[in-house]
Amino acid sequence: MSNIRTIQLTVLATSDIHGHVLPVRYSDNAPVDSGLVKLATIVQEERKRSERVLFIDNGDLLQGTPFAYYHAMLDDETPHPIVDTMNALGLDVFVPGNHEFNYGLPFVRRTWQQSNYPWLSANVLDAGTGEPFFGVPYRIFEWEDGLRVAVLGLTTAYIPNWEQPGNIAGLRFESATEAAKRWVPIMREREGVHVVIVSYHGGFEKDIATGEAVEEQTGENEGWRLCQEIEGIDLLITGHQHRIIEGAKINRTWTVQPGYQGNGLARIELTIDDSAGEWRVADTCSDYLEAAGVDASMELVSRLSSCEARTQQWLDTPICEIRGDMRLIDHAAARLTEHPLIALINRIQMEATGARISCTSLFDNAATGFGMRVTMREITANYPYPNTLKVLRLRGQDILEALERTATYFAQARPGGLIEVSPAYLFPKPQHYNYDMWTGIEYAIDVSRPAGERVVYLRRDGEPLDLEAEFDVVMNHYRASGGGEYRMFRGKPIVRESTVDMTETIAEWLAGARIVEARTEGKWRVYS
Repeated sequence: MSNIRTIQLTVLATSDIHGHVLPVRYSDNAPVDSGLVKLATIVQEERKRSERVLFIDNGDLLQGTPFAYYHAMLDDETPHPIVDTMNALGLDVFVPGNHEFNYGLPFVRRTWQQSNYPWLSANVLDAGTGEPFFGVPYRIFEWEDGLRVAVLGLTTAYIPNWEQPGNIAGLRFESATEAAKRWVPIMREREGVHVVIVSYHGGFEKDIATGEAVEEQTGENEGWRLCQEIEGIDLLITGHQHRIIEGAKINRTWTVQPGYQGNGLARIELTIDDSAGEWRVADTCSDYLEAAGVDASMELVSRLSSCEARTQQWLDTPICEIRGDMRLIDHAAARLTEHPLIALINRIQMEATGARISCTSLFDNAATGFGMRVTMREITANYPYPNTLKVLRLRGQDILEALERTATYFAQARPGGLIEVSPAYLFPKPQHYNYDMWTGIEYAIDVSRPAGERVVYLRRDGEPLDLEAEFDVVMNHYRASGGGEYRMFRGKPIVRESTVDMTETIAEWLAGARIVEARTEGKWRVYS
């Protein structure tokens, strides 16, 4: 007769919710079959089903929707409703993602202090002391039968390449792998834990099936390294790439990635027994539970109602009138030749800063453009990121290199053939925001040519662009930092910068104009 004891531990993991709490699409208030209030129902049911449940959120929770923006930027008196929702759900662990820092450290501290759960990140360090900024980087859970489970938090170390320096002043970001190498043995040996879970707001730099590199090794994603170089990680929860990985074993580590925007969560079942003389993970399985078809928690919907009402009132604030057509019907076409919306954003950027050259992106394929009457709803739908502006002093050569970089957005086509997006900009997550369109120069891109040789026409004021001359160019702070692998922008002189969020900049400009004509200059095109 066997004396082996067996324990079941259920881990529920969400990641990259990006402010999608209520099941509504804010661009038009249409219902959607996703959101944290739907996942809440799953969490509550799992807690009834299983004796031991840990609920972990893997970051990028507090940014991404008008609801999130309003309560980050315009209402700092009310307890943050997304934090309050996680408090009500009894979240066990939160790992801050890169977007948690978008609103600056005062916001980070405010929401951290309001949280009834720990914020864990072993590699976000206080630059002065070298210690984890959020305190102890792991949390240990212990049950009456002696089982001890540790959760270690890690955040992508690439944040300084995207974020405004002022938003992360006093912080240092260490390699996630190097931090884990230090802390996993401490948890195993000093703390005597039986199970180690690592929740990492980062993804995989290599294909999880083949081990082949899928991106340049920048340190943004270190999931493969974590699994290959560190012994003793039983479960690795990943994120940041917005993928669904139901479950895969790399080396001896089970790993998952639970999607994004509240579409679902990962459920991991760990079977733990004492057949080796102490508690150890004997088996692991996992699946992906979709929010679709699940009833929202009406208790949480009611709890959020007053915050939602204030957000909706703000979204319906009228701003200006559009004359002409500034709607976005065909997103692909809008990236091949100048669209009035892109022309307007570039115009606003130039007038706000005094620069005569500008670049911006059509950030995603959910953008709707502007109808006849513009409200804050349309502005936030088309400009979802909390960007500010910077003016860089660039050489003509830098502009040429940036155009060649942006031209890699397209796959090489046959002359006159169909133009398609390069798979590198679609997998492992869509990166439409890394394709820029320019105003203040004239250019043509031929995508039938090899990458690096696609800019076939580049002029300013009708003359060939002087590659040695200097030009002041305005762009968002993400791009100005070199985000999106625009390395030619890194370290360039900053001539001017704005601390005003672009959503506010756009709203103020439109309100001042009152009537805006939809127009383009037709100074650039993409063809094959």
